[in-house]
Amino acid sequence: MRVIRSLSRGVATAAILLTPAIASAQLTGRDAPSTPATTSIDVTPYAGYMMFGDLVNGPLGTSLSNAPAPIIGAQIGYRIAPNVSFIGNIAGANSEIKAGIPFLGGVTVAETSTILYDVGLELRMNQTAAYGYRFVPFAQAGVGGMHYAITQSGMNTSATNLAGNVGVGADLAMGTGMSLRLMARDYIGKFNFQDATSLDISGGTTSNYAVSAGVRLSF
Repeated sequence: MRVIRSLSRGVATAAILLTPAIASAQLTGRDAPSTPATTSIDVTPYAGYMMFGDLVNGPLGTSLSNAPAPIIGAQIGYRIAPNVSFIGNIAGANSEIKAGIPFLGGVTVAETSTILYDVGLELRMNQTAAYGYRFVPFAQAGVGGMHYAITQSGMNTSATNLAGNVGVGADLAMGTGMSLRLMARDYIGKFNFQDATSLDISGGTTSNYAVSAGVRLSF
């Protein structure tokens, strides 16, 4: 519960911090300069929301899945070509594991803290303009892991699985070396039941969607 409250406070704080940023972008978006071509490192703290896929689907419409939850993270990029950057990402979310039962809905069976981490590449497109604002679309792809720390009735267990990811987004210029980053990512993986329960259960490959907003700082 402490982690849930911390995540909630973090998202609220991020929203407060981003409000003047969005206002600034609206006022200066017409003439805000793009990120200088000489910059090679960027850092993006962000906050958003994650929607998890089913961990496993059982008979008669039953399922086991994580409830949607706030997510907080940070991404760092290092430019290796004019429009290509090597990126690293880490994020965390605290949620509940729910058993989906027909006619009864979701029943909470455990609490879980999820850490997502990955490395990959980001391809930035040419700067474009729409409705008087300048922005740079981008696409990402990478590979990493999802680590689950699970608590149920005072008992703790964990599981880690490999996860690939793809993402798209846009950077809205707010001034030299600063932009508002809007991003959507899909983390694709299979929950490791062997790790978590020592049982030979094979879940399906799932998509876990995260949408976020943050401030990209370029150096």
